[in-house]
Amino acid sequence: MGFVVGLVIGVIFGLGLVVVFVRSENARSKQRSDLATTIASFARMTVEDSRKLLSPEYYPSWVVFSQRQKLTWLNLHLEKIWPYVSEAASELIKANVEPILEQYRPMILASLTFSKLTLGTVAPQFTGVSIIEDGTEGITMELEMQWDGNPSIILDIKTYLGVALPVQVKNIGFTGVFRLIFRPLVDELPCFGAVCFSLRQKSNFMTTHVAAYKKLDFKLKVIGGDISTIPGLYDAIESMIRDAVEDSITWPVRKIIPILPGDYSDLELKPVGTLEVKLVQAKELTNKDMIGKSDPYAVIYVRPLRDRMKKSRTINNQLNPVWNEHFEFVIEDASTQHLVIKIYDDEGVQSSELIGCAQLQISDLEPGKVKDVWLKLVKDLEIQRDNKNRGQVQLELLYVPNGMENGFANPFVQNFSMTSLEKVLKSGNEGKELVENGSEIKRREVIVRGVLSVTVISAEELAPADLMGKADPYVVLIMKKTESKNKTRVMNDSLNPVWNQTFDFVVEDGLHDMLIIEVWDHDTFGKDYMGRCILTLTRVILEGEYKDTFPLDGAKTGTLNLHLKWNPQPIYRVT
Repeated sequence: MGFVVGLVIGVIFGLGLVVVFVRSENARSKQRSDLATTIASFARMTVEDSRKLLSPEYYPSWVVFSQRQKLTWLNLHLEKIWPYVSEAASELIKANVEPILEQYRPMILASLTFSKLTLGTVAPQFTGVSIIEDGTEGITMELEMQWDGNPSIILDIKTYLGVALPVQVKNIGFTGVFRLIFRPLVDELPCFGAVCFSLRQKSNFMTTHVAAYKKLDFKLKVIGGDISTIPGLYDAIESMIRDAVEDSITWPVRKIIPILPGDYSDLELKPVGTLEVKLVQAKELTNKDMIGKSDPYAVIYVRPLRDRMKKSRTINNQLNPVWNEHFEFVIEDASTQHLVIKIYDDEGVQSSELIGCAQLQISDLEPGKVKDVWLKLVKDLEIQRDNKNRGQVQLELLYVPNGMENGFANPFVQNFSMTSLEKVLKSGNEGKELVENGSEIKRREVIVRGVLSVTVISAEELAPADLMGKADPYVVLIMKKTESKNKTRVMNDSLNPVWNQTFDFVVEDGLHDMLIIEVWDHDTFGKDYMGRCILTLTRVILEGEYKDTFPLDGAKTGTLNLHLKWNPQPIYRVT
């Protein structure tokens, strides 16, 4: 009996194990099938599907969805034909690049030519291609290219001192995105009339030992000599090559190659607007002189062409220079171009030393609106993380697109000559006008003359100037051009004085004058400087009047509350 019971229990237990095993296998098979289905779904999933499923914050920083297609097949063919391309392209590049280098040739060089130019044996690599949908009638293609080549480039350089030097350009590495535009599309093979090409974004030239830096950099070596024997020559040649490459082929500059006969003038680079720049002042500049202070001047440009770069006057022995100079620049592409300003220390006969530089995108400016900005100076525009304080520079900027209306019309006649800033000042009779006298055309210049009323309302949180932690502040107001002065009464024992005093100044040239407001601490046997603010008159001329709070430069703390009002009284003079 016990045997039978044991047998039954064993059979039941065995059948149970078989059932469990079968169910487990079926479940595992279903899981594998579901996993395979899921993997197949992921394989069919597009980038757009993934973006619909997950929002951007769920992606790690290293995930990048590239729209560029690989070009392995093109690189394989390019490697095979590169020796022939190199030989054919070398002479073509030499013939086309020499005139460009001549255009950018620094003043210290008498001539500059290629004595040898070969592209070497290493072919460039195209790392990706993409089609850009920009809404225009044509096809826009972008090609990513990298080239760590071994070209042989020797420049034959002659200086005005009669010295001839063969300079070798070595260790060039190139990374960039070429933009190709096929326009217009036609019904005749090859179905487009012309090809435009340019570097879409700033190129990256580097030597192997500075590959982490995104800037135009390479090695120059004088064959059989030392390039440093002529002061400033290395920097001049390096800057020339950098500016020539960046400005002659970087977008919006483009090269047009006609494929079919026709007029392709609409593809050429054309002005789209004007940028008015007023260089106001700089503060806290780095001192580059061992004895005394730096002698700063500014170089400003949108494109580094010799005839388009503007230079300010030099302010001797000053780390807080005030220039108040006005410049005008032509803009060809407001979406990609930027304004560059570089502050140098004038070293006389020696080459100037860079104090700092800054840049601002034209696209950051609102058309038709004056923008007052303070830009922090850095050592290199490509390396914005600069912990050292090199100073700041103040600019007033006005971008005016061509054909812009809303107050930019000529108040006198059509097709007159005036700056964009003067066009804004059309109220009354402000502006410039051409007066024709027989065959001679004279410029009738309008002087923005008027009365400036300044109300010094109050100051807040002034820094203590006395031993008791107080101050006896008063304000001095100075018009820079006429040097006319006014001052408020002294407010004893106050760091938050209230004056509410109004002063009137007759201004003969409002566009080029400045108001300097200084705060002093009155003492029985002298006075202590507490800070200042410098204001151009552009804003008050445009707005008529305004009230604002201004921080004090040269002070740890403190602000001034001012109210300014402009009463225009325009006059004329013929120049």
